[in-house]
Amino acid sequence: MRSLSLTLARSTIRMRHGPRWSIDKVNPVHDLVICLSGAGKYVLGDYGTEVTLTPGHAMLIPAWTRFRGRHGGGEETFTGIAQHFSLDLFGRGDLIGQLDLAASVRLSRWDSLCHTVTDYHATVPHGSTTLIQHHQFMVLLLAVLEDAFLGWKVEDAAPDSQDHLSIQIMRVATRLSSDPLGAALEEAMQSLGYNEDYFRRAFRDRMGLTPQKFRERKRMEFAANRLGQGLSVKAVAAELGYTDPYFFSRMFKRHLGASPSVYRETGRRP
Repeated sequence: MRSLSLTLARSTIRMRHGPRWSIDKVNPVHDLVICLSGAGKYVLGDYGTEVTLTPGHAMLIPAWTRFRGRHGGGEETFTGIAQHFSLDLFGRGDLIGQLDLAASVRLSRWDSLCHTVTDYHATVPHGSTTLIQHHQFMVLLLAVLEDAFLGWKVEDAAPDSQDHLSIQIMRVATRLSSDPLGAALEEAMQSLGYNEDYFRRAFRDRMGLTPQKFRERKRMEFAANRLGQGLSVKAVAAELGYTDPYFFSRMFKRHLGASPSVYRETGRRP
């Protein structure tokens, strides 16, 4: 939650383009375009990467990239959404600029996402952005990034560059979050190429916790979920590797502000 900061630069463009539509433009922010109906043809950059969008296809136009578009042919109206945005990593740099992405993708989960895009197209307000709009757009953006991701542009960057460091911190945090019972800290941090003390300080600066405290927090959040499912405090403590349930309870309350029994009883309420 502390890692990414999404900004919608303007209200959403609800595309409804007839056969005569065309555009030639450069935006100072990124632009995500998703097609709902009809077709659109685009040329990205001055040297001409050609992209055709049909229903279920998405295209992410990087900031400061010239793009030329036109109707894709036929009589059907070319409809969809176009959203200008920025996505910062730790408030220090542009995350999209650090990703190697396919120019366009067919969304693999289009059967479900089409309803979100349709609702987004129909309900977003003119001239403003809303909290719900931010949440819906983040769902769509993450789906596009998942399908379009080819690699990291910073893989070959100098290890002491801030972009490279931020990506490595995000990777460690993601691994600790996704595997709270495994992924020992030493394993998650291996082969980083950084002095451990330096990396721990940088991690705390960006995440607000040291790597060890971050891992403990994620383990306690996992424990809260298990308690909410009705498991006993003793069983959850053992699952996390604590031989002393009382010590586990103290650690749990330190991180989450309430005892494990409170979370267990809350989860069992109808």
